[in-house]
Amino acid sequence: MLPPELPPLPALTRAEAEVIDRYLDVVDLLGRINPARDGGTYRGLRAAQALVGKATALRDALALMHGRGETDLHAATLARAPRVLDGERRTARVGLPPPSDG
Repeated sequence: MLPPELPPLPALTRAEAEVIDRYLDVVDLLGRINPARDGGTYRGLRAAQALVGKATALRDALALMHGRGETDLHAATLARAPRVLDGERRTARVGLPPPSDG
């Protein structure tokens, strides 16, 4: 049985797609750094080191958009892309987990 088909990505400019990709890269690293999650310090350290480069790439993607005159972020359209790319699960790792009863 095949998995259900994902909805199509919204139509994005190349620069918008780059912003979404770099944003999700940063979110993934922040999820690995999150001190409220189980894991070792080495994993967090490696993610923090990589975060610098990914944040720079996100900045560059936004600067490119701005430089091309794409000065507005169309939130309704741009919110659909991360949802298709599993963004809800990925961003949930950045927040605090539910409190434990212990």
